[in-house]
Amino acid sequence: MPDFVATAPLGAADLLAAELAAEGVEGGRERPWGVTWSGTLETAYRACLWSRLASRVLLRLHAAPAASPEALYAAAREIDWGAHIGAQATLAVDFDTARSTMTHTRYGALKVKDAIVDQLRERRGSRPDVDTGRPGVRVNVRVVDDEAVFAIDLAGESLHRRGWRTAGVAAPLKENLAAALLLRCGWPGIAVAGGAFVDPMCGSGTLPIEAALMACDVAPGLGREYFGFLGWAGHDAPLWESLVAEARVRREASAYPGGRIFGSDLDARAVAAAQGAAALAGIADRVRIERLPLASVRRPAESGLLLVNPPYGERIGEADALRALYAELGRLLKDRFNGWSAGVLTGNPALGRELKIEARRRHRLFNGPLEVQLLRFDVAPERYSREFRPGRLPPVDPARRESPGAQMFANRLRKNLDSLGRWARREHVSCYRAYDADMPEYAFAIDLYGNGERYAYVQEYAAPASVLEERVRTRRAEAVAVLPEALGLDDSRIWFRTRRRQRGSAQYAKLAAEQDFHEVREGGLRLLVNFDDYLDTGLFLDHRLTRARLRELAAGRRFLNLFGYTGTASVYAAAGGADSTTTVDLSRTYLDWARRNLELNGFGGREHVLVQADAREWVRAAPAAGWDLVFLDPPTFSNSKRMSGTLDVQRDHAALITATARLLAPGGVLVFSTNFSRFELEAAALPGLLVEDISKLTIPRDFERQPRVHRCFLIRHPP
Repeated sequence: MPDFVATAPLGAADLLAAELAAEGVEGGRERPWGVTWSGTLETAYRACLWSRLASRVLLRLHAAPAASPEALYAAAREIDWGAHIGAQATLAVDFDTARSTMTHTRYGALKVKDAIVDQLRERRGSRPDVDTGRPGVRVNVRVVDDEAVFAIDLAGESLHRRGWRTAGVAAPLKENLAAALLLRCGWPGIAVAGGAFVDPMCGSGTLPIEAALMACDVAPGLGREYFGFLGWAGHDAPLWESLVAEARVRREASAYPGGRIFGSDLDARAVAAAQGAAALAGIADRVRIERLPLASVRRPAESGLLLVNPPYGERIGEADALRALYAELGRLLKDRFNGWSAGVLTGNPALGRELKIEARRRHRLFNGPLEVQLLRFDVAPERYSREFRPGRLPPVDPARRESPGAQMFANRLRKNLDSLGRWARREHVSCYRAYDADMPEYAFAIDLYGNGERYAYVQEYAAPASVLEERVRTRRAEAVAVLPEALGLDDSRIWFRTRRRQRGSAQYAKLAAEQDFHEVREGGLRLLVNFDDYLDTGLFLDHRLTRARLRELAAGRRFLNLFGYTGTASVYAAAGGADSTTTVDLSRTYLDWARRNLELNGFGGREHVLVQADAREWVRAAPAAGWDLVFLDPPTFSNSKRMSGTLDVQRDHAALITATARLLAPGGVLVFSTNFSRFELEAAALPGLLVEDISKLTIPRDFERQPRVHRCFLIRHPP
């Protein structure tokens, strides 16, 4: 049986697999970008006609090595194109590449087109014309790791184009992403149970129209005039016509009543466009779309789904303007939609907190290139935001604000903010430590993060067992009472943790699942931090000068980052002109974070490699003399189940440094760093290596109170 591939928006592959299984696909294999399967042509036709999630449906033809343009041409010539392209058919070639020696997509497409045309001219005496708009046959070629995969694009153009979108109307959501949101929120089951649907910011109507098509059992491809298989030589017209006839019967048999699906918007032009689109989709009698302000939206039934895609506030400063909008949406949900399900799609999860409703689930998706989150809610009083949840500022006791201890703490914090603030502005430092147990009885570390907006991350050092718990609670309550005013921040921008001594994998244990990232700036670079999910935010502030030194050393060098964490050192090396970067870490989560940090700064090419591995084992197997600059920053202790044995930096550092130094090219530099405060380097255990202690040179001003916050060494082979 032939092999097929269906692609989908990132984050929706599991939904697509379930959808295709319902349409008769057996043995579908889920991939991050879609689903593959072997089956009959009917399964592919059904995917084109009925999939609400797929972007493309491809018929796989051939795979072959293609490390050069000549090899790509030869591989294309191995396919019998006459079996797919008729004498009168037009042709287009889509070409994509990843991790390949061929990076020029237009040239790759040209080589494949030439191979097809040359073969057909030799066999037929004529060649097909090229039509890049709506060709009779669209050939899809993807080269990954120097292997080319050739396919026929049976969809011809993206399946999100249902045929009902009015020309010239911009839409914030593609139709298949809208369908993914509806399925994630359980809309089919809600519709069957008699629930209603509301989108109070519907724009051009994508969500309510997709909700109606889904509820009314209308095949999303039924309104399309063009598919890629219609001009394909292998097209089975009778089979396709029978499937279309079946879909029409199902549409006519739908008994879903009108009066249950509503969309509204304040923009009159958007409302008119949405009404026109509903008419073109043939469901104008099932959807009611009108112009309404958010405050006028009402619940049309006792149960249902409210799903909305409000503005994201992508530019600096916009988030503040949108807080009021999200807060109003939260009040609407609590006041008028109690008992409903709700979904909010946002590119700025921090705004989601303004709803004041605790999310039941969060789903990561992509709206084009923009990463977004679908926040799902059960609108019920028990889900409304409580006074305190882990990671946020504990409840404030106003009576504590005037206590002598609270005032002394506030005054010390303000003094630090004044002096360090002047330094930070002068040195263009956006993220720094403002307080670090300066008054030992108020044992907190307070870090400030900024990028247009400002956040505070407060860590309470766990008190020794000899300190009475009542005293700890009193000091905490006094500090919490004055923190917002002293910092000049709303409590929604202050995170609070208790930092205890961690051992083993616990030091990296996940604390929450918010996946709420904030972009900050350091050294002119853009980096992502997370205040919710882990004890550490993803950016070690005490390594600021160490990262700067790596950038200074990186120009023209091959850079290796071991125990790479979130890849900030790799970003700095890339910014310093490194020829390549390799980041090694055992955690897929951290590697994904590192990838995002690199891409955020424009370093997304194949010269920036991410490797998921135990760094110790990887070092032993890596080729010698492969890197000019290495950053080695192991954890103090780890006994992760995914690594062999345990790692103790004091016990194991000599063996680890020796093994890593083997990877240095002539003239290369190894930068070794550790945050173990009692660390002592065993220089005698490193024969044949030159070691320079640069710890004092890498301690930033805001960490001068902790001169042993980390140790740092430059290590080289003798000249």
